[in-house]
Amino acid sequence: MTLAPIKTPVVAKKMFPNYIWDIPVTDKSIYLTFDDGPTPEITQWVLNLLKKYNAKATFFCIGENIEKHPDIFQNIIENGHSIGNHTQNHIKGWKTNSKDYLKNIADCESEFKTHITNPKSSFIKLFRPPYGQITPKQGKKLIAKGYKIIMWDVLSFDWDKSVNNETCLKNVISKAKEGSIIVFHDSIKASKNMQYALPKVLEYFTEKGYELKAIS
Repeated sequence: MTLAPIKTPVVAKKMFPNYIWDIPVTDKSIYLTFDDGPTPEITQWVLNLLKKYNAKATFFCIGENIEKHPDIFQNIIENGHSIGNHTQNHIKGWKTNSKDYLKNIADCESEFKTHITNPKSSFIKLFRPPYGQITPKQGKKLIAKGYKIIMWDVLSFDWDKSVNNETCLKNVISKAKEGSIIVFHDSIKASKNMQYALPKVLEYFTEKGYELKAIS
């Protein structure tokens, strides 16, 4: 079993007000996010499904994966989705000194700039810490560098082997609301649960008149 809550408690959001946990909206908008890609086959599967529902999302990419799969990374951008920094190789902020952590993020940023080939694409400084682990010092320095630290309102737990696919789906449908930032993963580890839940999440919220948007 996992210790993290499905829905981020209000108290946690108030403790870290400089991080973005949800998006204040006045309409029926929801923000899907995908961590850990780009991943062969899985990320493209997600892109195809999002296109079917005219949905946009935000992909928090790992620098090493961008380097290995620049074509998939470019497909994310060309499909009109937002991209965010998820470190160069998925390191834990709590176990990494600030200098090394910021260097790792800078290395990922370099991959972004190297592989964004469309001159019309603007680089937005969005960052999500792997495992949600970031120290106050690291966060303060990143914000000073112009980054927006994107956390979440709802976790799907698609990566958790103790969570079955029906529970993964229920986690999202039962907890998400207007302005929610929802976490999925376009990774091999999460693929079984994610590929079951995502089509049903898109269908559910689309039928209820929600617009699935990218963070910008």
